[in-house]
Amino acid sequence: MMRFGPAGLGGVKEAISNLKKYSELGLKACEIAFTYGVYIKEKQKKEIKEIKEQAKKLDIKLSIHAPYWLNLNSKEKKKIEESKKRILQCCKIGEMLGSYLVVFHPGYYGKMNEKDTYNNIKKAIIEIQKQIKKNRWKIKLAPETTGKINVFGKEDEILNLVKETKCSFCLDFAHLLARSGGKESYKEMYGKFKKFKSLHAHFSGIVWGEKGERRHKITPTNELKKLLKILPKNKDITLINESPNPVADSVKALKIWNQL
Repeated sequence: MMRFGPAGLGGVKEAISNLKKYSELGLKACEIAFTYGVYIKEKQKKEIKEIKEQAKKLDIKLSIHAPYWLNLNSKEKKKIEESKKRILQCCKIGEMLGSYLVVFHPGYYGKMNEKDTYNNIKKAIIEIQKQIKKNRWKIKLAPETTGKINVFGKEDEILNLVKETKCSFCLDFAHLLARSGGKESYKEMYGKFKKFKSLHAHFSGIVWGEKGERRHKITPTNELKKLLKILPKNKDITLINESPNPVADSVKALKIWNQL
């Protein structure tokens, strides 16, 4: 099944009505944006239960996007520990909400080489997973392919993390387009991940420069068509849109998909 949905649930008070609106539009996924902080608090148990039940009733698959200010490769141990705590807090609230994934940008290379950066991030992910297992949570970690060349998150890096830590992943087609300066095709991107039975992915319009991603933009129809034509019909795929108008762009993607 292909599920389309926006990045963003909105505030706690409008979450239920937003889920209903998404469902009426035919959308079957939503990524809750904790990108600027975990705004749904553990003490809001009643509201969390209602959101979880509504999403389940409407068959809307929930995921979480962790805060942007994470770096599992910082030279400062304190910053790594703070990053791990933020991810674990997302996992805790996500588990309560019935979310299946926590998507996050793992970190920056800084002045370290790629090998050391990879090993530091791998170590941190394993440590976070131990806490997830200890708490008996089902939620999975999903490091994301990233769009800036100075940020950890190339395809091979994410694939190696999946192989060596058994974490999940988020394939962001827009980020990879920006990272490659428009040179890598969607078919090539998908080809590296096609062995997986399911796919959690992001796509929206994107602006890039010589250092990669600059900003997201409204998703061009021709780019949506190019991407959707290469995705299989017989696989579980969730495609989250992060454009400035993610709901409208998700609806546009759904219409194109239904016409293929």
